Amino acid sequence: MKSFAQPGKTNRCTPLRITAGSLVLLATSAALTAANSAPVPEQASTSAASWKSTAYRGSVQVVPANAEQTNITPESIDGVVFDDRNKNSARDVNEPGRPGVTVSNGREVTTTDGQGRYELPAFENMTIFVTQPRGYQVPVDEHNVAQFFYTHLPQGSPELKYGGIAPTGHLPEAVNFPLTQSSATQNPEQSCLIGADVQTYNQREVEFARNGVFTDLAQRTDYTGCGALFIGDLVGDELSLFTATRELTSMLNGPARFLPGNHDIDYDSLDGDHEFDSFRAQFGPEYYSYDAGKTHVVALSTIAYPTKVPAKKGDYTYDLGEEQLGWLRADIAKVPQNKAIVLAGHSPLLEFFYSDDHTTKQIKEIYKILEGREVISLGGHTHMSENLRAGDMLAGWQDEVGEDGLPFTHLTVPAVSGQWYGGRVTDNGYPTSIQRDGTPPGVLTLDIKNTKVTEHFTITGGDTSKQMSLGLNTPLYRTWYEQNITKPRGTVSALEDPLTVSQADLSKDTWLTTNFWMGSTGSKVEVSLDGATSATAKRTQQLNGERPRVGAEFSDSVAIAEQFVHGGGLAEKTTHLWRFEVPSDLAVGSHMATVKATDVHGRTFTDQLTFEVTS
Repeated sequence: MKSFAQPGKTNRCTPLRITAGSLVLLATSAALTAANSAPVPEQASTSAASWKSTAYRGSVQVVPANAEQTNITPESIDGVVFDDRNKNSARDVNEPGRPGVTVSNGREVTTTDGQGRYELPAFENMTIFVTQPRGYQVPVDEHNVAQFFYTHLPQGSPELKYGGIAPTGHLPEAVNFPLTQSSATQNPEQSCLIGADVQTYNQREVEFARNGVFTDLAQRTDYTGCGALFIGDLVGDELSLFTATRELTSMLNGPARFLPGNHDIDYDSLDGDHEFDSFRAQFGPEYYSYDAGKTHVVALSTIAYPTKVPAKKGDYTYDLGEEQLGWLRADIAKVPQNKAIVLAGHSPLLEFFYSDDHTTKQIKEIYKILEGREVISLGGHTHMSENLRAGDMLAGWQDEVGEDGLPFTHLTVPAVSGQWYGGRVTDNGYPTSIQRDGTPPGVLTLDIKNTKVTEHFTITGGDTSKQMSLGLNTPLYRTWYEQNITKPRGTVSALEDPLTVSQADLSKDTWLTTNFWMGSTGSKVEVSLDGATSATAKRTQQLNGERPRVGAEFSDSVAIAEQFVHGGGLAEKTTHLWRFEVPSDLAVGSHMATVKATDVHGRTFTDQLTFEVTS
């Protein structure tokens, strides 16, 4: 039997397997071996064409147990993390092991010794994975899906509608993790793409995703290092569409990684052990970590199912579980204090829109683990945008965050699908799909320089300059809102002349509204009417401990006009709406409002709105 690795002792050396017949390589091919024989480190500025031709393609090296070993039940799994100089996914005699690299079985966390060797306890239904270190990249498959893991489930999944994991058989003799040197991940400046809720329910919606966000990402070449992380709800319950999601990521110019969401569940698994088996079979572990630049990304599985038996689709909760929480504690303990930590999960740790009941169970323990660290938290799930900063407070949060408010930035990432692909289908082949806070669909990017993280949002269509929507909230609009709020969205007649207001109504509160999609505490919105000196607009939600402000007065009239008439969400409350009171003595005629929005990082964005005052 194998023995557990002891502190201060080296693990036994895994023998090198030089003949092809002694290797089992997952999802690779001989053609890839020949094509990638020369080790060429990736460059941060690599073009799209270059990425497709030079990406490090391969797989984890799995050395099968011999006949004698299959007669025993090993207590541990070992292997080597090595520099795959010829990029053939197999450790050859001239390829050194990499010391100090983190490897985990999902419970315990260890680091490789001076020869790149590791050893970990083994158990059934484990996924063993390597944490990609800075200056190296793990291989990707033909769809750009990162290959850094091996799943051990000897008998395979129980009978599941969508198949789950095929039997893996006896524990291998070794699992070796290949890496290649990468200037792209060495660079202290990184762009990390975050995509939430691709959530396709059918092939038509797959094409919406292809024509929209994935076409945008195919034109970008800034993320070859950190890659793209899709944070759950990859599909909409129809798990057979996982294959189509994988095919979409072949359009990317960087590695793709994934997290499971509540719509990625094997709902016919009720034991709490196999609910994400079909996800794991396609995409890898439910939780893991990786490094790029001076950033440590932690990808968490925040959805637990079921909460009761018999179960329904909605019987899930926001819970890491004790095993994952223990892994998180051990993983973070390996991270130097001088690294930024990006913590990503499907559901937000804490957020505004569902502030009373949308909290991760172990949030206090998570905050304690991360205390004193430079952290930014990411979630999706709610199909909207939220940019909550350290110190923000809302009624109902104090038990979780204490009287000082949030300990670090919490971002809710707008959905790739927007409001579930609703609304008008544009000439570009994807729907408007305005979300329930007025944010259009799109993708978030974390631009990281050393440990400073700056977020920016790109709407579907790729226009990075478009960061806000401007409208008028008039008495006429509010009357129309109240008359139609109970009607099915998509059945309402449009409000006539939404950018027209009478002089009489100016005295009854008319506001020029700015929905600054990534606006937050610390942002500023200024309005200049007809070239006059700018005045400051007021944010509708101050996040000083109040309850969410809801209703027509606090709604985004531009989004509501789209949603009532063409279908979609209900943009009746948000953290990022600013109002500027239109002067009651404004003259009859056409007027131009120039709006300058400045975000918490000091970046400014400008837009204009023309409206009419009538007698």
